[in-house]
Amino acid sequence: MLLKLAWRNLWRNRLRTGSMLAAMVFGLLGVISLMGFLSGMYSAMIKNAINWQTQDIQISHQAYLQHPDIKQTLVDSETIIEQLTAQKESISYSPRFIVNGMLASARSSKGVQILGVMPKHEAQLTPILGHITQGEWLNRRHSLVISQKLATKLEARLGSKLVITFSDVHGDVTGGAFRVTGIYQSPISSLDERQVYVRYQDITKLAGIKGFHQIALKLKSRDQSVRDNDSLTHIKQQLSQQIDSQNRIRDWREIQPLLATIVSQSDTSNLIILGIYMLAMCLGIINVILMSTFERTRELGVLMAIGMQKYKVFSLILLEAALLGCVGASLGVLIAMGLMQVLGHTGIALTHFADGLAALGTDSHIHPQVGNKEYMITWLSLVVSSMLAACYPAYLILKRRPIEAMAEKH
Repeated sequence: MLLKLAWRNLWRNRLRTGSMLAAMVFGLLGVISLMGFLSGMYSAMIKNAINWQTQDIQISHQAYLQHPDIKQTLVDSETIIEQLTAQKESISYSPRFIVNGMLASARSSKGVQILGVMPKHEAQLTPILGHITQGEWLNRRHSLVISQKLATKLEARLGSKLVITFSDVHGDVTGGAFRVTGIYQSPISSLDERQVYVRYQDITKLAGIKGFHQIALKLKSRDQSVRDNDSLTHIKQQLSQQIDSQNRIRDWREIQPLLATIVSQSDTSNLIILGIYMLAMCLGIINVILMSTFERTRELGVLMAIGMQKYKVFSLILLEAALLGCVGASLGVLIAMGLMQVLGHTGIALTHFADGLAALGTDSHIHPQVGNKEYMITWLSLVVSSMLAACYPAYLILKRRPIEAMAEKH
């Protein structure tokens, strides 16, 4: 009976109730869209960082991490590579020889990080092949692949001869001429400004030392969207038992602690956004319920006078607010789910902000992501907030005596 009465009371003033429902729906749509946009941007940042910079796990000499010296290569790297090759069904890996040096053209020069890689392994580990806009991958001796940003700065193009110089194993300056065979463009501007690729054999010949400074690996089966950290922990523990103690294994969270912090705080930021919306929505609901109860002061007074217990009157007002919240939350969440499905598939193009987004390490095409957990929390939060907001109007009515309420004129 109370439920039926509450539903009828809710629609006595259809314009007011409809306006409040519209505010709830549009508010929820905005909040869920913002949460989805931020989650999609964070997801893109993590994916790009793992694909281009950190990969899932990196193995390096401990001394090299403290002081990147060309002599600090991995201990027993051949054994590590054999072990990783035995797990090639589940792991992609790429050994790297890394050195800092200068890249010079006839017109300009730039400090860069030179990655001496095995072309086949690097192409399997990173998405570099899909981002080469001109030319080819490292397909011949003394070939060089640089970013579009570096090519513009150095005024270089395909076929240009550039000179790489760096300090060799003896501390002497060495270098060689390399031919630009490929130009790539990554979604991370800081990477484009400093990273170039050459063949492992070419750079080690100039350096006068063999070995690798880093072995990067990525799990083929890991779902990055849910950040499967258990798989990383298992692989780290497994590798730790097999490699020399002078080598160190780090996952992407240790390499990029800022990104790891963003991931851990993303739920908190969503709750803050949701809390601000709920606070604003509570004020609107208080206004609707307050006006509705004041209009029915005499009616509620009569109900109390003929013997209706106060807790039932209180329950009636709470039910009205709960029904308002349920309808508004359900409509808002359903419409938001449809919108997120569409935007998750098509994405949001932000090409005008591409440079700024690239500085953050994210794409200019954001695909919003909202999980079932977020939808459920949002729905429950709005319903609970509606009921809490109705407590104040209910209290104002209940504290009055029935005879005073019946004498009230509105």
